[in-house]
Amino acid sequence: MYFPFVFFLNFFIFVPSNVNTHTMKKFFFAVLCVLGASSLHAQLPKVTLKDIHGKIVQTDTLSNGGKPFIIDFFATWCKPCNRELDAIHEVYEDWQAETGVKIYAVSIDQAQNINKVKPLVDNHGWEYEVLLDPNGDLKRAFGIQMIPYVMIIDGKGNIAYKHQGYTDGAEEELIEKVRELSQVKSEK
Repeated sequence: MYFPFVFFLNFFIFVPSNVNTHTMKKFFFAVLCVLGASSLHAQLPKVTLKDIHGKIVQTDTLSNGGKPFIIDFFATWCKPCNRELDAIHEVYEDWQAETGVKIYAVSIDQAQNINKVKPLVDNHGWEYEVLLDPNGDLKRAFGIQMIPYVMIIDGKGNIAYKHQGYTDGAEEELIEKVRELSQVKSEK
């Protein structure tokens, strides 16, 4: 987002005198608004995955009855991912009671390691809906390079928040964003 801003700022500083600057400013402001809005409010891509029980799931149909939900990308071998999902697990019941939020945990473990996902989930007692992305189709559709990667989807299916990596306590920022989205929904 930085590059387009600098480009347009330079354009306004060095605009030729024969150009109607008011019209151009309105045009470029509209373009910036569209670029900014589209980078965060993209709809969910349509990818076919399976859950840990073998049921087929279309990702563009993921929802939470009009309430926000979280998609958390992880892998069995990723220690920060497991710490994050454990930390959320400790407060998940409270989060659900307060906001109704739902979590989809998406494993990016490759096919040869996919059999490790369900035992890990069971061992940790995670009560999330766990989806399997062994070919990285959903990960690639979102352009994710690093895990853990978390996003919050608003009640309309738009991406409202993204975060990569994990540090202890980051789950507090996550629930604050969910609360903000829940509050906006309840105020309408």
